[in-house]
Amino acid sequence: MKIIKPFLKKLLVPSEMEAYVDSIPKTVGSFGYDPWGYNSETVKICFAVFKFIYDHYFRVTAHGLEHVPARGRVLIIANHSGQLPIDGLLIGTAVGTNHHGPRAPRAMVERFFPTVPYIGNLINQFGGVVGDPVNCSRMLENEETVIVFPEGVRGSGKLFKHRYQLQRFGHGFMHLAIDHNTPIVPVGVVGCEETIPALANIKPLAKLLGFPYVPLAAPVVLPARVILNFGAPMTFNGNQLSDAQIEKNVEQVKQAVRKLIDKGLSERKGWFK
Repeated sequence: MKIIKPFLKKLLVPSEMEAYVDSIPKTVGSFGYDPWGYNSETVKICFAVFKFIYDHYFRVTAHGLEHVPARGRVLIIANHSGQLPIDGLLIGTAVGTNHHGPRAPRAMVERFFPTVPYIGNLINQFGGVVGDPVNCSRMLENEETVIVFPEGVRGSGKLFKHRYQLQRFGHGFMHLAIDHNTPIVPVGVVGCEETIPALANIKPLAKLLGFPYVPLAAPVVLPARVILNFGAPMTFNGNQLSDAQIEKNVEQVKQAVRKLIDKGLSERKGWFK
């Protein structure tokens, strides 16, 4: 990888992209890594590749990026779908190339992704971190931009017939937002549901492999047009809130995401238009 990375960088990364990534506020060590595995050189290569895919394959339209703070900690809360973390990559690309103020995106990923050979390491270097409260808490204290999908595998692994039906939101992100005085930016993702339509979950095979799901799905990633709608920041305060109040706060965020999804659905003319 030490030999391949410079070659790929020279081949794929234009000087403008390299300068752009270098301008993103990010604290890394002398070898270019941060404590969670983020690597600035890998990010340059990934952004060069993903930006092309973002612009020309999924033809992403992003609204409301001005709502993402240019500085300071923030939680980006979005709906999850598509079997693979394509939604996270596209949100990360939107945030990382945001002309209102680019941020280095950090995404909370499912525990099984880092165990996948090569892919897991790449996800870490691009900003993915195992989604546990300790990691998220430390990153917020480090003033990071953290992407969280509260539906977890309930959202990413749902079947095509359940598309755009929000699953139960976990409450962990709300506790973190309150404990660390962190604004929440809701995001509605439209289009990723159609990238890998799944008709069934092959549960026996998933259990055998130790995966949360193994979908019976299209063998290719379809070029569905993706729309991202970023909403206005939401803030929540309070000490020692009851479970009922936490649930109420979570529901507010879920409804904000729901409205942004509906907005995206009303904006598109078809799956591939």
